[in-house]
Order: sequence, then structure tokens, then C-alpha cells
Amino acid sequence: MDALESQWNATPDPSKLILATDLDGTLLAGPHEARRRIRELFSGELAGARIVYVTGRSLESIMPLLSDPTLPQPHYIIADVGATIVHGDLRPVEPLQHDIAARWPGSQAVLRALARFPLQRQSVPQERRCSFLSSMGEVTPGLRAAIDELGCDLLFSAGRYLDVLPRGVGKGSALLGLAAAEGINPGDIIVAGDTLNDLSMLQAGFRGIVVGGAEPALVERVRRLRKVHIARAEGCGGILQGLTHHGILVEPSMATRLETDKRGDADLVIVYHRLPFDEVLEDGVTIQRRPKSPNGIIPTLLRLFAGARKGAWVAWSQQESREPEDFVDAVAVDGQRYRNLHAARIALTGDDVDLFYKKFSKEAFWPIIFSFPDKAEFKQAHWERFLEVNRLFAERTAREAAEGALAWIHDYNLWMVPAFLRPLRPDLRIAFFHHTTFPSSDIFNILPWRRDIIGSLLQCDYVGFQIPRYVENFVDATRSFAPLEVVDSVPCAPRFLTYGCALGVDTMTTRIEVGGRRIGLGAHPVGTDTALIAQLAATPEVQAKTQNITDYLNGVTSVISIERLDYVKGSLQKLEAFERLLDEHPEYVGKVTLINIITPAAVGMEIYETLRLEVDRIVGRINGRFSTLEWVPVRYFYRALSFDDVVAHYAACDIAWITPLRDGLNLVAKEFIAAKKAVGKSGVLILSEFAGVSVDLHGALLTNPYDARSMIATLHRALTMGEDERAYRTARMAAIVTEHDVARWADDFQHAAGHTHPDPALGEAG
Repeated sequence: MDALESQWNATPDPSKLILATDLDGTLLAGPHEARRRIRELFSGELAGARIVYVTGRSLESIMPLLSDPTLPQPHYIIADVGATIVHGDLRPVEPLQHDIAARWPGSQAVLRALARFPLQRQSVPQERRCSFLSSMGEVTPGLRAAIDELGCDLLFSAGRYLDVLPRGVGKGSALLGLAAAEGINPGDIIVAGDTLNDLSMLQAGFRGIVVGGAEPALVERVRRLRKVHIARAEGCGGILQGLTHHGILVEPSMATRLETDKRGDADLVIVYHRLPFDEVLEDGVTIQRRPKSPNGIIPTLLRLFAGARKGAWVAWSQQESREPEDFVDAVAVDGQRYRNLHAARIALTGDDVDLFYKKFSKEAFWPIIFSFPDKAEFKQAHWERFLEVNRLFAERTAREAAEGALAWIHDYNLWMVPAFLRPLRPDLRIAFFHHTTFPSSDIFNILPWRRDIIGSLLQCDYVGFQIPRYVENFVDATRSFAPLEVVDSVPCAPRFLTYGCALGVDTMTTRIEVGGRRIGLGAHPVGTDTALIAQLAATPEVQAKTQNITDYLNGVTSVISIERLDYVKGSLQKLEAFERLLDEHPEYVGKVTLINIITPAAVGMEIYETLRLEVDRIVGRINGRFSTLEWVPVRYFYRALSFDDVVAHYAACDIAWITPLRDGLNLVAKEFIAAKKAVGKSGVLILSEFAGVSVDLHGALLTNPYDARSMIATLHRALTMGEDERAYRTARMAAIVTEHDVARWADDFQHAAGHTHPDPALGEAG
């Protein structure tokens, strides 16, 4: 007995410490810095120390926390007020779990026995217990007798919450049983809580902590327990005070810790997989060049630093090793234009880039994002490399950002950066923009790492998508991950199409609350640089190229299709539809030409090689069947054209046929309209209903790329459309493209990300 008592009373060994803590109001509460400190302690700093989640929540509702990067991960979980006892990997702790299940009469028996009492069952997940809301204000003798007759115990707290549990079950007894079953010295356990639900732990003889802001009735009940410390600070702050009181820690003040944390001076950090310039090796020396394509979001993002704003652009730089000799990790981007912006380069090897970007991102994520799950390949080793690279991005971002800065992370390649960044820099505003689609939850949830990804995105303050449908898909995926409350929403009309297309929704969620955190959401379709396109269209070089294309066509109606080599772009379906159009409408033979420009995939993307061969085969078949000496039905380019050439084709052609099977947005559609406006001509835009831009551009003809009849009928309508209708539709789309250009996109997103939720005014369509 003396030996047992000495075990209980000995000062805990920090290397053997077990912190058994309640969640809500305790581990999940308190200031960011205190929560970060707890995570550090139990994620390696206190070697050997372990943590136990002890909660009234069900195991199901705890699972999202297992993907929360701001929390230390548990070695054991005691859930359902002690009725569920499992290891951290969710294996039951036996024989404890079996014994508890054997004592439970079943939920239906409890509900029948208590049907006559004014109790409302709580609609929350639970196992081996029944939870109720009581309007009685106390436990009456009749209610107690009914529960005794069932062979159960009851727990009543806060004057309204009532739990019916198997006899002898509670947080305290569960923790004692766990210690006995796993050979844990009770003297190494410190418990922490904040409500009467935690009383049984605090009365079980362990050292204890009651955190600040606790239920007054709990404080009153434990005030005379000599082993329980009543802390002043709330949540994790109170846990730290209690661990210090019990001799586990000698903690520096929070102020001192903050002073020693390194901070950069960048008010805005762009986190992007690509540098804002191309790196070219000439005579053994790496030099910077402007990106090949002058259009896109990179020039727009750079303009955010045209003034005095201090910034950093975090991106990879491919090197021979992760730590190359004489590697300069911070280089100026353009000292004259952006004097306060530097590129924060992360050295990645060619193998890193191949696995992280070319293979894993394209073979695992890309097929899921675009709803082609049969093409997905999942490899755990590739995922772990993906995590490594994302961690490097997060660590570099943490070093670059000033206190309270905005970190703007771009696209799915960096999905896990928020998970690593938030614990490092809880002071930052973290915003994320998806350039791709976000799939429906039943498709997204195929990903083996879906919980990790959603858990990471929930560390953001703001998450932006191209269109409202993707916002709602994200909300649905999050809802299948954790309890979610929609805090704010807005109607989508008139800015976005609602009932008129496959991707339309009538309302969009703009703020959610998950696990006590509020996350802003919004739709921000990327715009195009209309001023640049107008400038290029007016140059003599582009005008000459436009005239050459017009002369070549010689009065033949031209249909332009520009896309990257990718199965999601629907190249095969488009070519097959064009072939059927010529079969079914022979009057178009010699009268219509499809100009098909396909940009090759990046070097090393072997998965697209079969697709290229199939495109070549179908183009050859069409031209072989229908060509004449004067006319070729398909002009096929398998190469990247300069943007000057692209603008010239837009200006010269009559119809743009943009029909991907899926597309996050599709800027080609907007570029075509901008070019038509620049040269003062009308054109017809045919869009796939499954391209995000279809809900943004009012005036396009929508088609279903999976339905050959729809494709043929819509193209036929475009070919026969009168000039008045063409002009009206072009003008309407041109107004939208001009009003919501790429500069407006960047400004709107930045404004929304600078607040806890976006501006509710969505604006109106032109």
C-alpha cells in the first residue's frame, strides 16, 4: 500500500508524463501562443511525454481533430464520457472496451425506459451512452430510479445536460482502467478540465488542473483538493500554468517567447510553386528571364508590389541538391519595378520536382480534382514527399512574413502548407486560392488523405475558389469531415448564372464555423489582362498576322480551339463531334475549318502520350476523309504558340469552341472575347457547361461535351447565328471581361482575404 501511495504522490517524471485533458474549453481553448506551446511540448520537446484526449464527444466527432495540425496527437482517446476507450490509432483498448459494451443495455432500451420524462435526446454521434437535454432543472427521484433499474449511471451537468452511461463508467474510472490495462504509473498522470463532466477525473486521486473560465460548480467542488491547481489562464494557458505548478515545466513568459521568434518584414507573401521569372543556365551561370507567356496571373500578382509594400515570393528553384553550394535563397525580382520584393527560393532537386509536381500531383490529385477517379494512382511514398515539400514552403513562409502579414497560397500543389504554417505562425492571415475545380464531396473523399487536406485548409482565414459551385463542394466535403455551421451566405444571381447551367447554384456560403474557427469563403473567377490584349491587337505585327490568317481562310468560317494536352480538355470528343458535323451537314464541307491548337504537356508527363497519339490519329482520319485540294477541315498545331500568334488567331476567327470535360475556369474563353472587343468584331463563344467560366460569361452558348448531339447542335447554331445576335452576345461578354479583369480579381481577393469573411457584395454581371 505504501509503495502504491508513493507512486501516486511522487513528482511526475517529465519523460513519462501523461496529460489527460478534456477538449472543449480546455485543450481547444486559450490563446494561439499557448496552444502552440502545448503542441510543441507533446509533439517532441518533452521526449516520452504522451497525451490522452478525455472528452464527452463521440469518437466520430473527434476524428477531425486527428488531422488538426495545431493539436498534439493523442496516444489514447477516452470518448463518450468514458464509454469509449481506444488507442491513438483508434484500436479499442481491451478488455476495457469489451467490458463496457457488455454493461450497456442498448440505446433503444434507454429511450423506452425514459420516454415518460421531459427529455430531448441530443442529435449528436455517440456510442454506449444516451445524451439528453433536460428541462427539469434537477434529477428527480423517479428519473434516478428508472436509470438505476436499467443498470446504468447518470451524469447531470450545467443544469440541463444529462448523460446515461453504463454502470461504473465515467472519465475518472475510464482513466484509472486505462492506467491499469496499459501499465501506466498513476503518479505520472496529470488531468485537466473545465466542467463538472471532468469532476470524476479530478477526484480520482491524480494531480489535476482546472483551467481559467471553468464552470463555477466545478471550481467549488475541487477547491479543497490539494493535488488540484486552479489556474487563472484559460484553455492551454491554464494547462501550462498547471504543468509549471506541478513541477513539469519552467516556462519563460509568453512575451519572452514572442520576442525570440524570428519574423521577416514582408507584409504580403505570395506562396506559389513557380518563381515570377524563368531561371536559365547560360555558360554555367543562372540568369533570370521574364516568363515566356506575358499573360496570366504572375504579372498581376507582381503589380501588388509596385509601390512601397514589402513582400516575398516563395517558390521552388530546381537545383542539384536540397543544400547546394553558394545557393542564394533570396534574390531580387526586379529592383526597378518592385524594389521591396524578393524571391524566397526553396532548393528542390529534380527528383523532388518530378515526384511532388509531375507525378504525384498529376497522378493522384489531378484525376480526383477533375472527377476522373479511375485514372488516379495513390502512393504513400509520394504523399510523404509531397508533405516534405509543403513543409519546406511553410517554413520559408514563416521566416519571410512580418507580424500579422497575409500569406497568399496558390493551388492544390500546396494544399498542406497551411497545416505546417499555422502552428509556426498563428499570427498570420492565411489565404488560399484554388485555380482548379474543387470536386463534389463523394469524389474528393476518394483521396486517402482527404482528412489531412481538409484539416489543412481549415487552418486558413480565407479560402477562395473560381465559382460558387466549387465553394459549395468544399463546404460539403468539410461537412463530411467535421461538424460545420454555415454562418453567412449570399445569393449568386445576378453575378453568376444559377439555374442556367450544370455548375450553377443559387446561393453561396461565405463564412463557416468549424471546431471553433471561422473561415471565410468566396468565388473569384480569374480575369484576363484586357489592356494587354488590346495593346497587342493594335500592334502592326499582330495585325499582319491576323491578316495572314484571314487571307489563308479565304472566306471559310473558322472555329478556333486552343487547349493544353490533357484528357480533361475533351480534345477527342471535340474532334469526333466535328467529324460527325461534317457527316450530317455536308453543306459545311469546304465551308468550315477547325483550327485546333494543342499545347504539349510539360516534359516528363508520360501519362499524356497515349492521348497525343489518339489525337494525331483522329485528326489524320478527318483530314483524310474530307480534305480537298483547296480546303483542309482541321488545321492542327501541336506546339505552344507565342501569345502574339494566339491573339492574332482570336482576332481572325469567327467561333471559339471551348469544350473541356472539366475545367476550373478557362481563360482562353475570356481572351477570345477580349480580342474580339479589341478589334471591334463580333464572335460566337461555345462553352462546355463543365468549365467554370460558363457561370461567369453570360452570353456564351453552352453545350454538354459528353453528349455528341449537344456538341453538334450547338456548333450548328453558332454557324448559323445572325449578326445581330452575335454582336449582342459579344458585347455582353466583353462588358463582363472588361469589368472583371485580372487586376480586379487580385484586388477583390486581397480585400476578401484581409478580413475574416469576404465582402457580401458580389457585384453584378455586365
